[in-house]
Amino acid sequence: MKKKLLKKIKTKEIIAGVVGLGYVGLPLAVEKAKAGFKTIGFDIQSSKVNMVNQGHNYIGDVVDSDLADLVNKGSLSATTDFSFIRDVHFIAICVPTPLDIHQEPDISYVRDSAKIISKYLTSETIVVLESTTYPGTTEELILPILEEGSGLKCGQDFYLGFSPERVDPGNLIYKTKNTPKVVGAVGNDAAEVISAMYREVLDGEVFTVSSPAVAEMEKILENTYRNVNIGLINEIGRLCNEMGISIWEVIDAAKTKPYGFQPFYPGLGGHCIPLDPYYLAWKAREYGFHTTLIENSMVINDSQPEYCVERAMHILNRQKKAINGAKVLMLGVSYKNDIDDCRESPAIRVMKELKKVGAEVEYYDPWVPEFKNMYGQSAKSIEKLLPDVISSFDLIMVTAAHHNVDYEMVQKNAKMIFDTKNVMSEIMDRENIEVL
Repeated sequence: MKKKLLKKIKTKEIIAGVVGLGYVGLPLAVEKAKAGFKTIGFDIQSSKVNMVNQGHNYIGDVVDSDLADLVNKGSLSATTDFSFIRDVHFIAICVPTPLDIHQEPDISYVRDSAKIISKYLTSETIVVLESTTYPGTTEELILPILEEGSGLKCGQDFYLGFSPERVDPGNLIYKTKNTPKVVGAVGNDAAEVISAMYREVLDGEVFTVSSPAVAEMEKILENTYRNVNIGLINEIGRLCNEMGISIWEVIDAAKTKPYGFQPFYPGLGGHCIPLDPYYLAWKAREYGFHTTLIENSMVINDSQPEYCVERAMHILNRQKKAINGAKVLMLGVSYKNDIDDCRESPAIRVMKELKKVGAEVEYYDPWVPEFKNMYGQSAKSIEKLLPDVISSFDLIMVTAAHHNVDYEMVQKNAKMIFDTKNVMSEIMDRENIEVL
């Protein structure tokens, strides 16, 4: 099986499949098709499928003309009919792995994907999970589902592995194509074949590890490393505020050291960065192990939205204005700058907390005209950011560092500004600006 698949990879006879056409799946599907592999995308959302088949792009990291060209040539197509998995030789699972309302891993999308794949899985097929998850998912959850549903044997009839996505939406340097890839698989043969496939598709180095669990833990480590350091900066930032010191200036000074220091910045939180430590802490409890340092950083970062609302209250109090009844305009609800993804966005939590204390909240986001999340929150952006609109609010809160916002106009017309992103650092007139 290994020799057959390696030959098919070299000759581009492999038909590739991608389950989940979101921020991870669609760019991966495009790269597979561009590399010469006929590719089929699978998604339960017919709207996404229809857009792909019409050559209409909805992901920032995909070049519009690339998608349209691949679809027109017949190299890339999409479907909601998962029975076509029987025609596919390489399947990448790229579905969401959020937290549920109890802050525990929701692996239902991964489980459901494995179940439906198992119904149509054929011999000499490669299955790779790319969704971020806890160590053990591939072998403890996916493997038995695929074997039971298909009647096939892993390692004998099909190969299974884990290769964590490393998508950073909006990154101008690293995209799916040139980002290094880590591969862990069930057995050496599977690892060799999966790595060979990625090397044919990607320009980034492919690094093979000894097992799926190592690759799963590696991904968790990447994001937990960031989460812990962001927690440190958020805590020091709070202390700096009490001491009347600018944390941003402190960081700028510290990063002049050419070794032993990497800059991290205070903020509201993020998307997958704060989710991953929850997966690790949840899995660690199975072994009676408490991830004390990690959990402490999670407590700090999780409380940042409430802390920012508290700071907003103090800003308004100094203007002899109560938060209850105050008009607050939030600039940005996406989880990072210049993208339209607001899943798990801490800015939306800030909105929720502001409303809890009686503020009248609206938002402006040129990337997110409206949203509805899993907690039942929904809102629409104001249409235009005009001087008279800005001046009508008691407080402007910058909650996403979008580049297509006229911050000088905002500063000139705002009563007070709470800049949680330090995007106004270059503006000289700072009488109405307070920074996180």
